[in-house]
Amino acid sequence: MIDAVHLLTEAEKLTEWWSPRVVGRVNDQYVKVAKVQGAFVWHDHADEDELFLILKGRLRIELEDGEVELSPGSFCVIPRGVRHNPVADAPCFLALIEPVSTRHTGDVETPMTRSINEQLGG
Repeated sequence: MIDAVHLLTEAEKLTEWWSPRVVGRVNDQYVKVAKVQGAFVWHDHADEDELFLILKGRLRIELEDGEVELSPGSFCVIPRGVRHNPVADAPCFLALIEPVSTRHTGDVETPMTRSINEQLGG
């Protein structure tokens, strides 16, 4: 059976900050939701692009050469290899679309890093 997924509803169910949850898969891409607040960690994904779609709230993505401000309904793609640091001054709910091979914090390991198994709900 095919079911509809409401991204904001799924994101609002989350209890942990910066801990994405996989809610769907399209070919070799995961669709994830996350609840974020504060600063994340500077990192990059050497081999994967990453799409951030804002569902509720605002997100600033710091880049080495500037920053991108995102509001509800807007998205941006961070190209592979670009160092970035997502920051939310207040609670923000977002969706991420990224290849299944994408590691949460790239090659950076922090207490905030979540394995793909954790993101799948395992």
